[in-house]
Amino acid sequence: MQHNKNNEIFKQAVGEVFRDIRKNADLSLNKFALEYDLDKSNMSKTERGIINIYLITAWKIVEAHGLKFSEFAKMLEDKLGENFTFIDE
Repeated sequence: MQHNKNNEIFKQAVGEVFRDIRKNADLSLNKFALEYDLDKSNMSKTERGIINIYLITAWKIVEAHGLKFSEFAKMLEDKLGENFTFIDE
């Protein structure tokens, strides 16, 4: 089923974008989690594409890096590619 495969691809891409943003800011996972009151274990799982992330947490992470959520969404779209979709046609 394509839907389940795309869920995994999406989670992986979200994690990769968050990891790229954090590393570009030269922050360790531990320092970032402590500084912004985030659970280090969940951040690690999110960056590895293991768990889904709440939208409010994603927004908080993006804001913590001084970005707009629309910038994050664009990075995610770029990572996923223009042909990515959750909807089976």
